[in-house]
Amino acid sequence: MKPQMSSLSRRPTTARPIAPGSRVGDRLRQLRVAAGLTQTDVAGTRFSKEYISQIERGKTRPTRETVEWLAQRLGVNAEFLQSGVSTDERTRIETRLARAEALSEATEQLEAIEAVEDIKTAVLASGSPELELRMLTIEAWARQSVGQVREAINLLTRARSIAEAPQFSDVNRADVLFRIGVCRYKLSSIATSVALLDEALQLADHSGLPCDLLRSNILDWRSRCRRRQRDYEAAREDVERALELAEGLADPRMIAHVFFQASLIAEREGQWVSARQYAERAKALFEEVEDQLDVGRMLNNLGGLNFLLGKPDDALKYLEDAVKVLIDVGGRSDEVANAVSSLAHVQLDQGDLKAAEEQARQALSLLNDHEDRLGEIGNAQLLLGRSLLEQGRLDESATSLAAAEETFDKFESTSHRAAVWIAKGDLAARRDDDAEAARLYRRAAETLQDFRF
Repeated sequence: MKPQMSSLSRRPTTARPIAPGSRVGDRLRQLRVAAGLTQTDVAGTRFSKEYISQIERGKTRPTRETVEWLAQRLGVNAEFLQSGVSTDERTRIETRLARAEALSEATEQLEAIEAVEDIKTAVLASGSPELELRMLTIEAWARQSVGQVREAINLLTRARSIAEAPQFSDVNRADVLFRIGVCRYKLSSIATSVALLDEALQLADHSGLPCDLLRSNILDWRSRCRRRQRDYEAAREDVERALELAEGLADPRMIAHVFFQASLIAEREGQWVSARQYAERAKALFEEVEDQLDVGRMLNNLGGLNFLLGKPDDALKYLEDAVKVLIDVGGRSDEVANAVSSLAHVQLDQGDLKAAEEQARQALSLLNDHEDRLGEIGNAQLLLGRSLLEQGRLDESATSLAAAEETFDKFESTSHRAAVWIAKGDLAARRDDDAEAARLYRRAAETLQDFRF
């Protein structure tokens, strides 16, 4: 005589050996056998024995309603039957993933990576595509933030394949494409980045789901691509749309990031007063949300703008403060290097050649192996070449300038290469090679020069 279903419903399930990542059908069969039931017993009067058999063999996929009914018949949690992980365990995993995500958003990326590593086995064992997708995007974002861009792309490639499943929305797919686009931007694959961001924005726009923060982020990063492509009008349009979305969300951190991009665009267009105003507003907002890392970045930006506005003493103060803040908050080496390189620029202009050389070399040391910071590496190499040239160390200068030109070739920035050609022209003139100097100057003059501090 078969046991009554009411008594079965009180049996615990956590002790039953269910294989991690198994299918619904596998779990159904294991639970049924463990309870001593036949397929006919489980089917009851609602389904046929053949239908239960098809589920167990993976020939048909039960609806959520069916899974819930079968779980009740077996006395188990529906979430456990669906995914192999109980509601309580899933809650614990989601809590730990939320912690990793919070660490990443707080720019504590190494801690976020460690937190993901701690939960990875449990996520994969759960067999839940939703949990795995979330884990992959969190880890990828943290890794690209610390310069591990190619590792992040590998993770996001897996995430992209998961997100194509029908249970995920276009917002999920847009989010993954956005993150890949950011990684491609950091590897200077600007055209690829734009294509990915365009596709992400289209998916988000047509999803019909609330995703204004994602859309604002996409537009913010696409504006960076447009700026790199020197399409400042398009960059400004993206910034304006991103700002409108961020303000609608009343998200001060996002608004601050958009103001930062607006400052960079205005600076590239030579509108230095407007650029400084945007930068000051961004800095105030970052201070409001107690984001000291971004405060350090804004101090660096304001140092450069004050230098362009003819205030070198103010520039030096801002830049010295930027270096201090970035070091104090444990900023990444490339972030510190950017401020140090800016400091070298002002020192070079002020004639403090030894200090400029020292800071440029320090910046290059900090930027070692940061393939996602080609612009900063090239600028430091150019500054070093300039400082050596002014000290009369011509051969050393030539080596550094050649390295800068090679870096900017990879960076795909003609305007930055033009700055190197001018420096190399000055070097040729110091060697009394007037013909070579003239050739280099002409080459630079024929290029749209938007090189800025």
